[in-house]
Amino acid sequence: MAIREILIYPDDKLREVAKPVEFPLSDEVKAVVQDMADTMYDAPGVGLAATQLGVALRIAITDTDWRSGEVRHEDGGEPVAARNLKVWINPEFRWREEGMVTCEEGCLSVPEVYEDIDRPAAVRLRWQDMEGETHEADFEGFQAVALQHEFDHLDGILFIDKLSRLKQGMIKKKLKKRKKLQNS
Repeated sequence: MAIREILIYPDDKLREVAKPVEFPLSDEVKAVVQDMADTMYDAPGVGLAATQLGVALRIAITDTDWRSGEVRHEDGGEPVAARNLKVWINPEFRWREEGMVTCEEGCLSVPEVYEDIDRPAAVRLRWQDMEGETHEADFEGFQAVALQHEFDHLDGILFIDKLSRLKQGMIKKKLKKRKKLQNS
């Protein structure tokens, strides 16, 4: 389909709270999901929320496998990164473990910034798939962290919001400087 521009912090659209998706999915919403996948793999990233493309719908995608170093061969040819795209529509956490895990996080909307963030180590999630079928499952480790990161976007929250005000200010300055250099 199309690779779209990813909004960069401090764009105000990143703070919008996404609206629930209605079923059956329109062709327009299906195109958004495809564009999200194309954009995420091109970036490259392991997750993307619709709000990062300026689309205020409760849709996120993840593929935490494809960058893990796992590869497959297509028809005996060149190795290709294994892909395991997951589409999460209208996700909601049903439970979050009290135990925390610290992971270094980055974000396509906050380029070149990586910080340690504490999040629950395991979660139970309810979501809908592209056909509107409801699912519920438990996730842990990196997948749980990625889901929490992406679904925060749907509520207008960025991972840097979990940092001190001092660190947030430093990041904002760094990104403004980067943008200024790109525009000159």
